[in-house]
Amino acid sequence: MVAVFVAFTIVSCNKKLDRLPTNDITAEKAYSTALGYKEAFAKVYASYALTGNAGPAGNADIVGLDEGQNADFLRTFWKAEELPTDEAVIAWGDAGLQDFHNMNWSSDNGFLKGLYYRSLLQITLANEFLRQSTDDLLSSRGISGTDADEIRKYRPEVRFLRAYQYWVLMDLFGDPPFITEAEKVGASLPKQISRKELFNYVESELKEIETELPAARTNEYGRADQAAAWALLARVYLNAEVYSGTQRYADAITYSKKVIDAGFKLIPDYRNLMLADNQLNTDEFILTINYDGLHTQGYGGTTFLTHASVGGKMSPAKSGINGGWGGLRTTKTFADLFPDYTGALDQRAEFDLTGQNVDINDETVFNDGIGVVKYRNVNRDGTYGKSLDFSDIDFPIFRLAEMYLVYAEASLRGGGGDNATALGYINLLHARAGAAPVESINLDMILNERAKELYWEGHRRTDLIRYGRFTTGNYLWPWKGGTKNGRAVEDFRNLYPLPSSDVASNPNLTQNPGY
Repeated sequence: MVAVFVAFTIVSCNKKLDRLPTNDITAEKAYSTALGYKEAFAKVYASYALTGNAGPAGNADIVGLDEGQNADFLRTFWKAEELPTDEAVIAWGDAGLQDFHNMNWSSDNGFLKGLYYRSLLQITLANEFLRQSTDDLLSSRGISGTDADEIRKYRPEVRFLRAYQYWVLMDLFGDPPFITEAEKVGASLPKQISRKELFNYVESELKEIETELPAARTNEYGRADQAAAWALLARVYLNAEVYSGTQRYADAITYSKKVIDAGFKLIPDYRNLMLADNQLNTDEFILTINYDGLHTQGYGGTTFLTHASVGGKMSPAKSGINGGWGGLRTTKTFADLFPDYTGALDQRAEFDLTGQNVDINDETVFNDGIGVVKYRNVNRDGTYGKSLDFSDIDFPIFRLAEMYLVYAEASLRGGGGDNATALGYINLLHARAGAAPVESINLDMILNERAKELYWEGHRRTDLIRYGRFTTGNYLWPWKGGTKNGRAVEDFRNLYPLPSSDVASNPNLTQNPGY
């Protein structure tokens, strides 16, 4: 995609979600030609993978955030979803970072602030594109014919990306500020929307664009189509009781089955899912964030996941990088979900114990904890990615395996699916992993299967909350709540706080309880 020349910024002293560019390229200039629209459309997608307009750092999208730490979407989203759980610990001592696994974060946490503003920026970009691409404005700018038709086709994709970011805010923060393209830029501070209302909005948006998006598996790789909308609806419906107070498991079955029946299939080897040439996994991948070691350079995304998970005596060469950052590991509690650590009985166990202690006596010591080598900047033929510094690995936002698991769980929860079909889906995952088949399934098993299949892909916190095991004493892991053997924490930590600076400067916002 072409890099766009428009920079949008959000700073803590100004909480309006929609702002004109702060440089001399105004919206009127940026959207004056068909090429300008294409570049702005590219920016909506590119902001998922990049932190600014001059990678790996410089000319940042968001003033006041560190492009190496808390300005990237995937890096901050991943931390918020994985670090408070049994799946990940981190050794670094940056302010607020250890608070995730210790589950004692505050409303001043810089990483949560980075995620919050990144999501809002991406919503801002989407709103502006939709605002500028109406038929009246296209006509007034002399854009017609095939150019105008192509721009109109961009709009449902942009609405999908906005709905996805509102899902992120709904899942992690509950009641965020809310604004669409209907509001005039800068007219007022955004109002707050309740989690239930936002659930209804996301659902309605996805259903409205469902028939407008390209048919499943027909759009360009890395761009949204009908299957992406179905997959997000399936995920939202599986968690509907958490978000809205009402179960929607029948709908989770309906939409996961739409994806399953759209012609996707599992790739043969689980270990090829997160390699440098995983753009070949189009049979399984539904929507991806695309990375290229030469053209999307940054310190977040899968560059972070590849480098931060290597350290100590582990081999950087095996992961296709020039050196590890010595940060991320997993806990024995999580690794014990597998029959062994070698992957011999389940290939999904992509662990490395070289020089590592199984038990974690100190979260800040990299050698305490089990190494994870799921993300490797190596092609399936053994050659390296394009750069040893920055990753080529694409990140699947949705893939088929998740839809199998959604169907199975929703069926067991009374959604009306077929349990035999659900069992068959689980055994497809086992067969691909070289694991023994199972004869029956239950909800506890599905939670464990989700962990084994989807670990380090940004699901675990949401899953544990849905099962009532995130904050409670029903499930403990090392250093949960800041104690070596783990402890229950307050239930208000099922939601993250809105940044204190945002609440202080926008009287329309009410902080989440407990913060």
